[in-house]
This record gives sequence, C-alpha cells and structure tokens, in this order.
Amino acid sequence: MQTVSDLSVISQIPGGQSPEMPSADSFCTQTALVEIRSQHLRFGIHVWKSKSTPVREDPPCNGAPRQMHPRNLTKVSEFILEGVFDNPHLQGLYIVISLCLYLTAILSNSFVIIATVVHPPLHIPMYFFISNLAILDLVGISSVLPKMLENLILGKNTISFEGCVAQLYTFTFSASTELILLTVMSYDRYLAICQPLHYVTMMSKGTRISLMTGVWGIGTVNSLTNTLLVAQLDFCGPNLVQNFLCEIPSVLALSCSSTYLTEIMVYMADIILGMGNFLLVILSYCLIIITILKIQGSAGKWKAFSTCSSHLAVVGLFYSTVIYTYIQPTSTPLEKKNKTVSIMYTLVTPTLNPLVYSLRNKVIKAVFWKIVTFHKTN
Repeated sequence: MQTVSDLSVISQIPGGQSPEMPSADSFCTQTALVEIRSQHLRFGIHVWKSKSTPVREDPPCNGAPRQMHPRNLTKVSEFILEGVFDNPHLQGLYIVISLCLYLTAILSNSFVIIATVVHPPLHIPMYFFISNLAILDLVGISSVLPKMLENLILGKNTISFEGCVAQLYTFTFSASTELILLTVMSYDRYLAICQPLHYVTMMSKGTRISLMTGVWGIGTVNSLTNTLLVAQLDFCGPNLVQNFLCEIPSVLALSCSSTYLTEIMVYMADIILGMGNFLLVILSYCLIIITILKIQGSAGKWKAFSTCSSHLAVVGLFYSTVIYTYIQPTSTPLEKKNKTVSIMYTLVTPTLNPLVYSLRNKVIKAVFWKIVTFHKTN
C-alpha cells in the first residue's frame, strides 16, 4: 500500500508530463530509494550526500528475492559514537567522574592481582579465579574508557573503523570470557561446599590451569569469529553508532550488506555462552543451597553461605545487565535505558567487582593493611 510520500516520488516526472505506469526496473529503483530514505530517517540522518553511484535493486523474477548490487559504494572510514553524557555544559564534571571510575578500577583490580600473587595464603583456587576475573575487568574497562575520555577531552565523538573493530573484539572477548569464568567459579564453590573432602584433589593446580586455558581459549575463539564476521561487512551509509562504544548489535544495524550469517552466529553465542552458562550457574547454586540447608546449626549455614555470597553478588550484577542488553533483535535501536545498562556492565561492574570481593574478604583486607603499614614504616 503506497503512502503519499511514495506517490510523490513516483509521480515526479521531468517536463510536467502526465505520469505513466512505471516499468518493473523503474518501480524497483524508486522503491529502493524510498526504502533507503526511510532507513536513513530511522537512524536520524535525513540526507545522505554521496558522490558514489546509488544502489541498484533488481526486480523479483518468479517470486525470487531481490538482490542488491552495490556500485562503487562509499566505504565508511570512521564511526560517530553517541555520547554517554547528554549535557555539554557539564563536560568537566563528566571527565572527572570517568577518570575517577577508571583509576578506581585500575588500582583495585591491580591490587587484587598483586595480592593473590605475592601473598601465600591466597594461593588457593578461589583467589586464582578471582585474579583472572580482575584481569578481565581491566581488559574490559580499558577497551572503552580511554577512548571515551579522549573524546570527552577533545570534544569529539568519532572512532576510526579499525579502532571500532579493535574495541569490538576486546570488549566482546572480555565479556564472553567473563561469562565462562563465572560459571567455573560457581563450579569451584559447588565443589568446596558440596564435596569438601574431595575439593583439594578435584581442584588441583593442574585442573585450575586446564580450566583457565579452556576459558580463555573459548573466549578468544568466540570474539575472534564474531569480530571477523563483522569486519568483512560493508558499511556505506549512516555511520552513527547509537551507543558510546562499538559493540556487535549497534554496529550490525549500520551495515549495508547482508548480516544474516553474522546475526545467526551472534544468536548462537548468546544462547550457548549466555543462557548456557547462566543455567549452569543456577544449577550449581541450587545444589549449593540444598547442601547448605542440610547443615545443622545456623552458624554453620551462614559460614557456608558467606564463602559464595560475594560470587553470587557479582553473578547477579553481571547477568542482569548482559542478558537484558543482548537478548533482543539487532534491528532494535538502543534507547537511553539501554545506554544506562551499557554503562553498568562496561564501567560500573569492573569497578565494583574487586570492591565486592575485597570488602567482604578478611584475608584480602588484611593483605591491604599490611601493604599500607609496610609503606608507612619505610
């Protein structure tokens, strides 16, 4: 059913002649222009000025789908990131807040890593996994905040195509690897509470190294596969990324080539890594809760629960934001509420994770005060 704007496009014939019935090629070309214009409006871009030849769309033959034939399409060399903050008058305050978040994340995560390496009482499986989580938090926040700070200080919102691909890979790697690591950590808590007599042998040093090798390997393969699929796409039209970072859903929406295979792979990763690991975490904690309920006395129950309460808090914060953000169609524009969620799992979570483990852990707090006292003495 044609709208008024569609009819006006079709009826504009040079020379003031009366409109004639368009041919199949003419009608398809005009329809393609209308569709391209409507898609540009969808991304907030009203006019697309390009010296390249427009896209030609072949008419359908015997019900076959239309095929797009790009002709010298202009390639996008950079993307425009939608700013995380909307008020330009508070630019200085935003820079201070972002810098404080970044420094807090760097210092707190670095302290957790150093403490687990130099302090012998922390050479146990749980802190080995916590130190790996701290490394991933450093990788994740460092893939986003330095570029965001640069744009805030210089007053711009651009990122090169290569920089966008690199950010997409690094961020996807840290997020997917952390998903798997949280599952391994829940398995570690399950063994410690439900199989205490066999915990030392089942979670030996060789087992820990094998588990972490698998975690980092799966995260690398997943992020590399999805990044290569995105990098080979064509980007020739709107370049406004409706988020403050390059991530797969927002970048896919800007492609002018077929994203079918990439979307299939992304959905498979969401289901296998997202929902699969989430269900494994739920299963582990169901078994943990059943075991805790069988313990006699409230003191014993609380002691058992306190060993996994920090991990449970981190899991809840991570999954509540990731699942909400990624389990939605790639065609859905990211609204302000989605940007808030992105801020949570890119900026806030890496900052809070080490604080959650440190503030609730007497051993790590003791190491911290020992380091502070040592520096004061010297």
